[in-house]
Amino acid sequence: MVTAVAQRLLSQRKQVDDTLAHFSLNRDQLRVVRDKMRVELERGLRKDSHSSASVKMLPAFVFQTPDGTERGKYLALDLGGTNFRVLVVKIRSGIRKSVRMYNKIYAIPHEIMQGTGEELFDHIVHCISDFLDYMGMKNTRLPLGFTFSFPCRQTGIDKGSLVSWTKGFKATDCEDHDVVDMLRDAIKRRNEFDLDIVAVVNDTVGTMMTCAYEDSKCEIGLIAGTGSNVCYMEDMRNIETVEGDEGQMCVNTEWGGFGENGCIEDIRTKFDREVDEGSLNSGKQRFEKMTSGMYLGEIVRQILIDLTKRGLLFRGRITEPLKTRGIFETKFLSQIERFISTYTLIIALMHLQSLGSTCDDSIIVKEVCGAVSHRAAQLCGAGMAAIVEKIRENRGLEHLEITVGVDGTLYKLHPHFSRVLKDTVRDLAPKCTVSFVLSEDGSGKGAALITAVARRYCGQHRLSRPLLQPPFDYTLLEIMSRFRRELEKGLSQDTNPTATVKMLPTFVRSIPDGTEKGDFIALDLGGSNFRILRVKVSHEKKQTVQMETEIYDTPEDIIHGSGTRLFDHVAECLGDFMEKHKIKDKKLPVGFTFSFPCAQTKLDEGILLTWTKRFKASGVEGMDVVKLLNKAIKKRGVRFTDIMAVVNDTVGTMMTCGFDDHRCEVGIIIGTGTNACYMEEMRHIELVEGDEGRMCINTEWGAFGDDGMLEDIRTDFDRDIDRGSLNPGKQLFEKMVSGMYMGELVRLILVKMAREGLLFEGRITPELLTKGKFETKHISAIEKSKEGLSKAKEILARLGVEPSADDCIAVQHVCAIVSFRSASLVAATLAAILTRLKDNKHVPRLKTTVGIDGSLYKMHPQCVWCLMGGVVAVAFAGISLIYSSLPVCLLGTLGVCTKPFAGWYQNAMSASFSRKVAAAKGLPW
Repeated sequence: MVTAVAQRLLSQRKQVDDTLAHFSLNRDQLRVVRDKMRVELERGLRKDSHSSASVKMLPAFVFQTPDGTERGKYLALDLGGTNFRVLVVKIRSGIRKSVRMYNKIYAIPHEIMQGTGEELFDHIVHCISDFLDYMGMKNTRLPLGFTFSFPCRQTGIDKGSLVSWTKGFKATDCEDHDVVDMLRDAIKRRNEFDLDIVAVVNDTVGTMMTCAYEDSKCEIGLIAGTGSNVCYMEDMRNIETVEGDEGQMCVNTEWGGFGENGCIEDIRTKFDREVDEGSLNSGKQRFEKMTSGMYLGEIVRQILIDLTKRGLLFRGRITEPLKTRGIFETKFLSQIERFISTYTLIIALMHLQSLGSTCDDSIIVKEVCGAVSHRAAQLCGAGMAAIVEKIRENRGLEHLEITVGVDGTLYKLHPHFSRVLKDTVRDLAPKCTVSFVLSEDGSGKGAALITAVARRYCGQHRLSRPLLQPPFDYTLLEIMSRFRRELEKGLSQDTNPTATVKMLPTFVRSIPDGTEKGDFIALDLGGSNFRILRVKVSHEKKQTVQMETEIYDTPEDIIHGSGTRLFDHVAECLGDFMEKHKIKDKKLPVGFTFSFPCAQTKLDEGILLTWTKRFKASGVEGMDVVKLLNKAIKKRGVRFTDIMAVVNDTVGTMMTCGFDDHRCEVGIIIGTGTNACYMEEMRHIELVEGDEGRMCINTEWGAFGDDGMLEDIRTDFDRDIDRGSLNPGKQLFEKMVSGMYMGELVRLILVKMAREGLLFEGRITPELLTKGKFETKHISAIEKSKEGLSKAKEILARLGVEPSADDCIAVQHVCAIVSFRSASLVAATLAAILTRLKDNKHVPRLKTTVGIDGSLYKMHPQCVWCLMGGVVAVAFAGISLIYSSLPVCLLGTLGVCTKPFAGWYQNAMSASFSRKVAAAKGLPW
């Protein structure tokens, strides 16, 4: 008798174990799940396979995680289950960074969940109206973030079409419709208030953003609750369903659909199939139905019914409550697995079943709950392992450290779910250290943070986007090609009169060879400051250069007065200099750096073609500036030999650098103005007789585009600057890139953004409206990495503005866009000169040095590497640039700066950059 009972019990036990064995996944099975998930992730990202992928990988159009500067007051809506929340979220930045929330919860009746879409959204708007009344905010138009926790296909941060309902919702006329438009239509129908709907977000994305606000390593969001889903920051280059390759974007995986194509049929059980068949969306969300809180309780109920039918549980009696779908809630799993006392379990089960239960029954029920929840955690862990491994490989890392933000009652309340999940990830992704952080209200706080980040991002990019056209949308190669054609036009006698780039011969026929010596005076006129230098070159032990210098102001009334006054002022400054330095009785040779376009027929003659850089002195254009200066000096009675050479500052820069580096054959100025010169073959210079040797050509590239060649890349801001200049229609390239105009360009953009309410809360001060108030030196200060934001606040305060942290970030971004465009355009034109030098020499690879001067190049924190990156554009032609003494670490920025050329430079470029700054210009070589 005892033996028969024992055998019966053993048989029953075996049957129970065999039933639950289907929920036990070994390591090999989990690896297969991980690998299949990885395949589906990739399929969802690719354009050709996206439509058939079970994991949809939906772009969320969230490009950044919070950086701690977010601030302001936001409205957040949270729709994702039977309850609907409305919140006001106040975010404070700075040292006292905090987030405060006020909310009310409203029920969504079952008949509305499964009614019409119009009824659903009218109900939502009714709840919003009640909340705004409650908060006394009905007349306030707040930015709104809408957490809509259902699969949506987004085409923008505020555009999301519902793919399919989940979680028991079945409202009609919603699928394939934009939920933001439906919400806006419902607000219009009620006609009581207005809201600025900035973002529609998934709860998973909100979870990630909430945790990222506290932990900058958080780039993944996981929901393990009523539903199951993951999002993460994916590289844009991998998201084929969205245009663009730069940066990152959050992708909402919608991994709940994993397995809809049958790829996990081998691990699904008959109980999973029964749950699926009895659901509202049979055949859909198969992975979610194996892992989420909405379905785990139902899986347990199906198992309990099966065991009871077979006489293995509850003495074979199935009561009416146990037959009821949804009666066994997932929270029971957490409670049952947490209880140690089987007696407590018996009481709970008796209440549920309306019958008595044995101790053995309670043990079996606990085992069933454990098997179902353990499998759910393992499957989530396998999916997470696929994602962290993908991120690690994206970044080419040996080891990845990353944080996952998690929300959901299953993760938070179940006693073992989180541990099993973490263990599975650790086992299946051994090269990743993954931390899990609980989210604090990802649906509410997260929606507000996404709205704050989106407003900042959109505000920064909306008006500055046109300035990105040259390096990205049009490509630097096209600009380089156009400039190369202009160089050739300027050199030809037939086309020079109509060429915008005048290619002026300088009659400088060689660079220094190291034998130069003597005592010289150098004059430097090119801006509002006028410099005089005494330069001694000696050869005692080694060649040395000693300089004494004085700087004199050139008043505005002289710049705009008569030519006679201007050159009398220069002569007066020269007399003062010679007296101060006690050389008034010496007859020293003079070199004159005159940084304006001049036509030369010999080294000591320069006919001014046109004034630039705000100069407008009358009676000078068309005249020989050397004769004008000689006349003014003689009138003052200063003793000196005649002026030996008149040169452009660009030529002086090349010669100064050539004194130290005999390979220097190009000079560029990137300062108040911009220009370039280089050593051209005489056989190509049709404006000068002779074919032998070389001569330095002053390109005067500031006029590039004066014939309309750059109209397709000029912006309305560029046109405004040109119209307000002293020489409208002239020097158009210079007005896009030089220090004289960059500050004004930024000011115009800031005014436009303020008028559109994107900056300074729409306030525009008289100072901000004043031309010239925002100087180019301010751009350099604002773009510095450490103190840039504080400098932005200080500079804006001087303009009468009280900027927020977001304002300062936006202004910094505008400055960066303007300066990056400037450096990119200069790089493209410099690249044209370098490719010409290479072709002139008929060499497969050119090694040369470029001498550079100008305050913009020297003082701007990013100009060096931006220029360097742009010149990489010529790498495909086999050119190496050797600019000595630039830190080698800057080579790492090449790929960042020149996206169109990133593939070429790695194979063809061998470069180190030089900061050769001309310290003494105008030596009379």
